[in-house]
Amino acid sequence: MVQPTRAAVCAALALVVACLLMLSASAAASAPATPAPTTPRLQLTKGERALHRRVPTRTARPKRPPLGTRAVQIASRLTGTPYSWGGESPSSGFDCSGLVRYVYARLGIDLPHHAASQWSLGRPVSPGHLRAGDLVFFSGLGHVGIYAGHGTFIHSPRSGESVRWQSLSSRMSSYEGARRVVST
Repeated sequence: MVQPTRAAVCAALALVVACLLMLSASAAASAPATPAPTTPRLQLTKGERALHRRVPTRTARPKRPPLGTRAVQIASRLTGTPYSWGGESPSSGFDCSGLVRYVYARLGIDLPHHAASQWSLGRPVSPGHLRAGDLVFFSGLGHVGIYAGHGTFIHSPRSGESVRWQSLSSRMSSYEGARRVVST
């Protein structure tokens, strides 16, 4: 018997492998597609479905500060504006009630240009309950400022001076009271 050469054996094996691959491909093409195995669906109760619902997330809007705080922010930007009797604008200067009127007008609140008239608005506030934006009155209702918090207020003091911050305790001898003209 004749022994096949190594090359002949390799060629025969390659032919067998090729035939098997063709048969496999042909069988796969003609075989009906079998559906993929399915996993059983869980039956959820209504409450469980509610827990799994996707809730749309809202972008949080930054909360606007209260009107009183915004009044203090506006008044603070006006520090250094010179006092001007009857003045109610940064360009002409401010007297005390003109400053208060200008600041609150920026917030959409119309106040009269007279400290005693501003006293008649809003509701009274005791010194222990002052909040930023409250109006503080002095000297027989002849002077007004805006309470800024932490025992300070912003006002336009007198001729020759300018809008500035001041300690409330430094004016307590002439303090008349406070009014809240905005809700907090």
